Amino acid sequence: MKKTILLLLALFCVSMSAQVLTVGSYNIRYQNNGDSIKGNGWQERFSVLCNQIVWEQPDIFGAQEVLYSQLTDLSRGLKDYKWIGEGRDDGDRDGEHCAIFYNAKRIKLIKEGHFWLNEDTNHPTLGWDAACIRICTWGHFRDVKTGKDFYFLNLHLDHVGVVARRESAKLVIERIKELTKGGKKPIVLTGDFNVSQHDEVYQLFSNSGILKDCYEAAANRFAECGTFNSFNPEKYTTDRIDHIFVSPKTDVGAYAVLTDGRWRKEENGKMKRRNISDHYPVFARIRF
Repeated sequence: MKKTILLLLALFCVSMSAQVLTVGSYNIRYQNNGDSIKGNGWQERFSVLCNQIVWEQPDIFGAQEVLYSQLTDLSRGLKDYKWIGEGRDDGDRDGEHCAIFYNAKRIKLIKEGHFWLNEDTNHPTLGWDAACIRICTWGHFRDVKTGKDFYFLNLHLDHVGVVARRESAKLVIERIKELTKGGKKPIVLTGDFNVSQHDEVYQLFSNSGILKDCYEAAANRFAECGTFNSFNPEKYTTDRIDHIFVSPKTDVGAYAVLTDGRWRKEENGKMKRRNISDHYPVFARIRF
């Protein structure tokens, strides 16, 4: 009898473990010459970033500021992952992508799409008072281990336009309702929101009735710092501008802001700690 109980407990633990999904959000910082001059170039960073992701083993995560050339590098470094997303400037390869990466061994893509964050969501134009064209990528996925379907959206809200951020938030909430039949399907929303947890735009999402913040909902939390670091390993902030929102009924077992760094040999020959990106990635372990 005792052996039977232990066997049942072991099977229960395995079953519960199989249901857990690791999801995340990572602004990887777009590739540019200015960063290279300062020692923070993409070619120095991307292999470390890939190693970090492979170690964390997220099942699915959203990435922001990803140029097509960076997608090529990430595809080479993240061999188990596939991605979806289009360039924000033309709906193809031009401009930054809000890409969604998923481990093809665990996650199956059913349907994908995107929409622009402006008054005409079908075309790449500036919205409201935005400084940049903005896009949101979405995918309908299935967890092959559990057979459960869910929707995953990834975005990057404007860094300048206050009106654009507010109206984009309203637009995304309405689009989520359309995709998920009023929020009845499990949802994950990730991104660089360019607003902290104290901003009205954050409140629009967290008070929407169809989303909750993983940071607030987590049973266990490892978040010693906020998420934007400006490539400064000494910068400390309590503000989180990179968020993971999920459906209200989703169980959030753990949440973390990973402040891992890399080491670089400087011109004086000394090793110096550098950040992997100008944002720290955020990850959560959830169960629908």
